[in-house]
Amino acid sequence: MAPVVRSLARVGRMLPKYGPVYHPMRLLSTTKPLRNPMTSILEFDEDVEMFRSVVSRFNADVVAPRVEKMDEEEHIDPIIISALFETGLMAVETPEEYGGAGASFTAAVAIVEELAKCDPSVSVLNDVHNTLVNTCVRKWGSDYIKEKYLPQLSTDKLGAFALSEPSAGSDAFALRTRARKMSDGDFVIEGGKMWITNGAEAEIFVVFANAEPEKGYRGITAFVVEKPWGVKVVKKEKKLGIRASSTAVLAFDEVRVPKQNVLGIYGQGYKIAIECLNEGRIGIAAQMTGLAQGAFDRAVSYVFNDRQQFGKYVGEFQGMQFQIAQIASEIEAARLLLYNAARIKDAGGEFVKEAAMAKLIGSQVAEKTASKAVEWMGGVGFTRDETVEKFYRDAKIGAIYEGTSNIQLQTIARLIQKQYTLR
Repeated sequence: MAPVVRSLARVGRMLPKYGPVYHPMRLLSTTKPLRNPMTSILEFDEDVEMFRSVVSRFNADVVAPRVEKMDEEEHIDPIIISALFETGLMAVETPEEYGGAGASFTAAVAIVEELAKCDPSVSVLNDVHNTLVNTCVRKWGSDYIKEKYLPQLSTDKLGAFALSEPSAGSDAFALRTRARKMSDGDFVIEGGKMWITNGAEAEIFVVFANAEPEKGYRGITAFVVEKPWGVKVVKKEKKLGIRASSTAVLAFDEVRVPKQNVLGIYGQGYKIAIECLNEGRIGIAAQMTGLAQGAFDRAVSYVFNDRQQFGKYVGEFQGMQFQIAQIASEIEAARLLLYNAARIKDAGGEFVKEAAMAKLIGSQVAEKTASKAVEWMGGVGFTRDETVEKFYRDAKIGAIYEGTSNIQLQTIARLIQKQYTLR
């Protein structure tokens, strides 16, 4: 049985604990074959479509009933984390030998997009775990690291990517966290991290620290660090949006890390960070595109079926229809940028500019769509009884994390300059 099929087969066995039973294998057997050759960048292979179907049901059965409470309490329900693991959604690209599905990056991105249609907080938890933590361990880990940590990250241990610091946000390599090498070759990490997604719940951290500050960014080294070794959660931020997703301040007070837990090559942690963040930007583009679609779906259904003014549904007025058409077109454009970047990455091509464009436009479209959705629904859209006000709050983060919009513009401009400069 193929890895992806085997992974999806687990879903039918696991989800009865969390909601109604459904059968992904039955869905797989009845999926209509795609046209060949593909005529659209938004036509996907059967594995990706299967993941979409599974996550759509997962949203309805497991996530949706808990969204409001999690937002109010600013805390992710542990049941959702367990369910994500048990349905195979937390090890999408991880090879089967380590307990994963062995699927494509495009499949991982599709899962992030689909989850965001229901709750962007759950989406980013999944995204950071898959596209940052798992990717780092899978691509740069030694055999020892992969054999020890990938099975844990596939089954029950949540991961976090600990790069940002108070003075190292957009200037990501101005790190003050230090890694002191001991006489036996082990390291002691001292310092703090800020804005760490999944920080409150994570058990395994990819941590970046400077082992030789005198060398500047060339002293930065990546480590795999376990929480019980002394990682302290100092504070959990209270945020405007994605409230259920933990954003934590971490402290490393003389945290001893075995030498075999150096990730990749000593002194080349900056390369790992750059490559992972480029991939991560595609993940955030997926989150923002899914958020936009979720807000659009709710608001458009409302204006065509519920809200009436002057004796007709407000969606029937031309002024409203023009706005809906505009937003629908912009969401489609964002999705095309998203999957163009994902497919180039899967094919092994250079995708830095495409990733930056996808994140930039995705975050802009998410903000605009969520704002329009509130307006289209009128007064009820402004209340917390409806989901669109949450989408509106959640959308703002897209222009900030994993590279601000200005950083994306700078990246795009730099690459365009390089392309067109003749000298």
